[in-house]
Amino acid sequence: MRVPGYRADMIGFLVAGLVIGALARLLKPGKQHLSLLWTLLLGLAGSVIGGLVASALGTGDIWELNVLGFVLAVVAAVLLIGVAEGLSGGRSSARR
Repeated sequence: MRVPGYRADMIGFLVAGLVIGALARLLKPGKQHLSLLWTLLLGLAGSVIGGLVASALGTGDIWELNVLGFVLAVVAAVLLIGVAEGLSGGRSSARR
């Protein structure tokens, strides 16, 4: 059974994850050595975390677009980028 609009929802989710990841990289000081794929994945993870927190605070459904969820998603993505840098930092400095 096909759900109408499912493909459009997934494309929208991927685009939102990329935008959130890009915004997080812009807000995070310093140069991040992350690929476009990692930016997308961390943006998607941030959007899920932000949506869960916003949903727990009662602003709506996790998949619903709202201002608080978007802000929390960007904050979560910034934190995730920091963690990813910390984890990869030891390996990249060993290569130099």
